[in-house]
Amino acid sequence: MSESVNLPALGESVTEGTVTRWLKKVGDRVEVDEPLLEVSTDKVDTEIPSPVSGIVGSILVQEDQTVEVGTPLATINNEVAPVASDGNKPPVAEDIDSVATPPLGTPLPIQSAALANKPDAIPAREPVAPPTPPSGPTFNPVVIPLAEDSGVDSPPAAAPSKLESSSPPVPAPVNSVEANSEYVTPLVRKLAHERGVNLSSIVGTGVGGRIRKQDILDARPATVPLAVPTGLVVSPLRGTTAPMSRLRKVVAERAVVSMQSSAQLTTVVEVDVTAVAQLRDRIKTTFEMKTGVKLTYLPFFALAATEALKAYPVINSTIDGDSIVYPNHENLSIAVDTTRGLLTPVIRDAGTLNIAELAARIADLAGRTRANQLKPDELAGGTFTLTNTGSRGAVFDTPVVFLPQVAILGTGIVAKKPVVVSANGVDAIAIRSMVYLSLSYDHRVIDGADASRFLVAVKARLEESLFDDVLGI
Repeated sequence: MSESVNLPALGESVTEGTVTRWLKKVGDRVEVDEPLLEVSTDKVDTEIPSPVSGIVGSILVQEDQTVEVGTPLATINNEVAPVASDGNKPPVAEDIDSVATPPLGTPLPIQSAALANKPDAIPAREPVAPPTPPSGPTFNPVVIPLAEDSGVDSPPAAAPSKLESSSPPVPAPVNSVEANSEYVTPLVRKLAHERGVNLSSIVGTGVGGRIRKQDILDARPATVPLAVPTGLVVSPLRGTTAPMSRLRKVVAERAVVSMQSSAQLTTVVEVDVTAVAQLRDRIKTTFEMKTGVKLTYLPFFALAATEALKAYPVINSTIDGDSIVYPNHENLSIAVDTTRGLLTPVIRDAGTLNIAELAARIADLAGRTRANQLKPDELAGGTFTLTNTGSRGAVFDTPVVFLPQVAILGTGIVAKKPVVVSANGVDAIAIRSMVYLSLSYDHRVIDGADASRFLVAVKARLEESLFDDVLGI
């Protein structure tokens, strides 16, 4: 008989979950409340315990598959004791008091008392031919399983020698420690890897023999080779002097003028982009097949920013003498790192483009910028700049605003980290994909409240991750 394991409700607002890892495979034994698999939702990451003990019969939902609450995940086969043909169960150790005790010295037969007088009964194990009985009076003895603390003296060692030689081997009792010590939590496994401890050499002291964190801390690490640091190539520029390129001079002059002519400061927010990361992982293969472009996070940042610029046009404005000009378009400058220096080609009317169009424009401009194939007018006319310093591993930065623009948005690296989340009013710690967004702006035009409103709008758009209608595929 088997029992189904379904995806439980993990909160009132949680309607589905994604299987991230199976902790057991088909054929493995699992105990009641032993972790069976790991599930990720938009609120928390958690383990799903087995409601029954038994053998994993089948796995119905594969890793990385998202299903609704109540969906069957696996089946567990319950273990049932064999039953004789007359409907009676074979005797067990608990029935010892109900069996008469024969006098000492009585030879013991192979079959149990329940089977001795029932030739049509189904034996609990494969039958073995009984030894040839000795000549003399016949006996009808019974098997008496002796407990270690029964108080009955064992027969002389020599007496059962013939019987032992013909008796089938009795399987050794299952060691509960060995049966439950296979599962190791991700935290313990990570700690063992960091400390160089071989898990197979550890005897767990937890419930059922499970390896605990303290077991790893108490263990002596195995001998591991010393890690070799990643080698850095010494630059040929070391120890030399070189004149500034024309591009470097222009960038330097513009940066100095911008810093001296404007009042610049930076505001930063932290954004949970787990939903965007999940969407990207789900569609990136199809996206590349249909568009020919790899899907990165940058088009999502660009679309969220241009939508917010329409609601808060002061971030997209320019200064003309004593006037503030609010354009009716969003020309997005994209900072591109090249061997010649930083260049900012412009995506014109970026506020009218979807994710696929933005990804194609970004890839095209970046490729032609690095290949020195841009036309001069493709570097002019930007109203707002987006710089992705996270592509080089930076957490966040405070980018410089270049006039006549009044703001620039920097995006840091998207990294997984433990974050406090709330599910049904209960705080929990979950692994989330997080990113810092930093907006540098000209305080002559933009106040801190304006910057905060803009950043919060971008944050909300990314965390909602409702991009299905604007993917463009």
